[in-house]
Amino acid sequence: MDREFLIDLFADFGPVTIRKMFSGHGISVDGVNFALALRAGLFFRADEVTIPDFEAEGSKPFQYSTRAKTVLVNSYWELPARLFDDSEELAQWARAALAAAQRAKVKKRPKKKAAAKTATKKATPKKPAAKKRSAKKTVR
Repeated sequence: MDREFLIDLFADFGPVTIRKMFSGHGISVDGVNFALALRAGLFFRADEVTIPDFEAEGSKPFQYSTRAKTVLVNSYWELPARLFDDSEELAQWARAALAAAQRAKVKKRPKKKAAAKTATKKATPKKPAAKKRSAKKTVR
């Protein structure tokens, strides 16, 4: 899927940001990624609220293979093919996917900023440099 196709596909949903990602594109609104367009298809963010809708359509979660195993990514599910021809319903699914992504974002703990760590550290006073002792010469 190319960028122009994705822009047209999400026209009824509203403006989206499309960025290159892996072997495709990440699709987001206001910095919240809610869809992935990859060679394998278009995948929407899902959670316990929306997964039953995907299951009812016969959709499967995103998966990929490594050398050792197949990894199942239960947070992204394949968009039902029939929605590519129904832009209004696709927009409804996109809104639900965005809501799922926003719920997931709320569940995550906020990241600590390095600047906050630095500001909270107390400055420790430096000790004055120790004077070097000169070796006493023994005079005989």
